[in-house]
Amino acid sequence: MDYLHKVMEMLKSTHSQFHAVEIAAKELSESSFAELMEGKPFPKLEPGKKYYVKRNQSSIIAFKVPLSKPRAIRVAAAHSDSPTFKIKPSPILASKNLAKVNVEPYGGALYSPWLDRALSFAGRIMVKTSKGIESRLIDLDEDLMVIPSVCIHMKRDANESSSFNAAIDMVPIIGEHVEGLGIPSLLQDRNILKEGEELVSFDLSLYVRDEPKLVGLSKELLLAPRLDDLSSAYSGLLGFIEGEDKGDVDAFCIFDNEEVGSLTRQGANSTFLKDTLRRLCFAMGLTEDEMLSCIANGFLLSEDNAHANHPNHPELSDPTTDVRLNGGIVIKHNANQKYTTDAYSAALVKAICEKEGLPYQEYTNRSDLRGGSTLGNISNSEVSFRSADIGLAQLAMHSCNETMGAKDIECNVRFNKAYFSLPLNLEGESIEIGE
Repeated sequence: MDYLHKVMEMLKSTHSQFHAVEIAAKELSESSFAELMEGKPFPKLEPGKKYYVKRNQSSIIAFKVPLSKPRAIRVAAAHSDSPTFKIKPSPILASKNLAKVNVEPYGGALYSPWLDRALSFAGRIMVKTSKGIESRLIDLDEDLMVIPSVCIHMKRDANESSSFNAAIDMVPIIGEHVEGLGIPSLLQDRNILKEGEELVSFDLSLYVRDEPKLVGLSKELLLAPRLDDLSSAYSGLLGFIEGEDKGDVDAFCIFDNEEVGSLTRQGANSTFLKDTLRRLCFAMGLTEDEMLSCIANGFLLSEDNAHANHPNHPELSDPTTDVRLNGGIVIKHNANQKYTTDAYSAALVKAICEKEGLPYQEYTNRSDLRGGSTLGNISNSEVSFRSADIGLAQLAMHSCNETMGAKDIECNVRFNKAYFSLPLNLEGESIEIGE
């Protein structure tokens, strides 16, 4: 259970996608990964060495250089962002004697769980100093705001038919309104902005103040914010770090903006993965043709959480789907390729699970319900790998607090370690797994 508590500690400190990448980079640095800068040429990469590169402070790709010339590139990818509410520029609104903070939804959040909870904000600010404009990550880490519900006396049908207008119902209050209140004054009062510094712009989002906790008779369930997708991202990263060299290039990616379509320079639909793979292959001395052969012989795991069968609403699941918390790796299928899994890639995932003695289960949407898409097919529009979509089973996806099986964290660490350690031969249309 050490992996579980490690992931819980990482989740506890992650209140924005920027902080997620900062924590991932810290974990990599402590495991002897060296940082490369996108804005500088990659040096000649040494066999056996490990590196990472960041983009926009909210996406990161880590990779290991094999000791011998590679035959394949093996990749796993997750995402750093979660549904939330982003603070608008000049956001303070007065309502009688109270001050409100104008926000807009980011991603497809469940709104009602955000009501009547202590909230704060975190993210990135750009600050003008005497030396220029610098970027800083901030986290106010205090009970600062609340989005109040409308009382039952004024909305008698609230329990029967609730709907929410993001511009009206989801605006938090931050206390009594005072002259000059704004994000700059808040940051100055908390000594985040020093004397003589000026706030130029910001990427700041709300977060709930709840911390990860174990619940259940045997504490077998994990309840926490941002399990989608940081539970997969962090457990997958730990498995990747522990993976052993078997002659391939190994890479682990955490992309931003999956919840809004990935169409950004730091999203899965950007050139970030393609650019990084190209640069590392050339820095290893591979030709263009050798790089393309490595991709053709390689594989990509898209790791984004999956829907467990809901105990109160079994009718919402496909009748042949039985996805359970603490049931192991979930292999995700969709006929319209919202997920990339096919017979070949599913067979590889199952073979790894069986070799390692890990449980797995399979998910499909109910045929008359539209499901979401994820990283696999999006990233494959830029770099064409064989690919499977997997995840960890959870309930209340896109709520500000989500529930999953505590045992599944270690299962995903072990699966990723095996994926990056086992000798795989994926040339042609067969699958060979060595010892």
